[in-house]
Amino acid sequence: MKIYDFAFAPNPRRLRIFVAEKGLKIPMEQVDLATGKNRTPEMLAKNPAGGLPFVELDDGTHLAESVAICRYLEGLHPEPNLMGKDSREQAFIEMWNRRVELNLFAAAARAFQHTSDMFKSRIKQFPEYGATQRETVANQFKWLDAQIGNKPYIAGDRFTIADITAEVAVDFGVQAAGVPMDPALKNLARWHQSVSSRPSAKA
Repeated sequence: MKIYDFAFAPNPRRLRIFVAEKGLKIPMEQVDLATGKNRTPEMLAKNPAGGLPFVELDDGTHLAESVAICRYLEGLHPEPNLMGKDSREQAFIEMWNRRVELNLFAAAARAFQHTSDMFKSRIKQFPEYGATQRETVANQFKWLDAQIGNKPYIAGDRFTIADITAEVAVDFGVQAAGVPMDPALKNLARWHQSVSSRPSAKA
């Protein structure tokens, strides 16, 4: 198995953190998104969607989309469990993962895409829309702070893929979308400090 990765993109980072939490050693090949290397004919033959990450399995087939890859790895290596030990826990972890992905992660991505020079030649940008998405990110930080409350982790009492997605989304919102975390959001800050101190955060 080999992972096609790009060190500076959020979804590849989500997979790297998952792999690190599992304690796996999987070869990785860097594909430069910034220069469009992910959209060469060779790469599109492997992943027609053109995104990263994706994996090349031992039989030569290719699996894309970070959460789908994580689910595959979870099946191969069920411990430590990151996606739920039974149907109830799986459902609640998936619920929180999707909430963070759709409401925060996606807004941060849109803010970056519509305001970054990197995307000027790739999409029709609407900077005003990008600004509204920054507002959405800030509002989602507040919402997430309220939802975390006194919980140690996003989906309950242990670290899961929902925390990985939220960690990457928050960092991307701050670093790429340019939305600072309000110091008044104490629950979010406490949780973020906790997950950022894990060795996997450096993956």
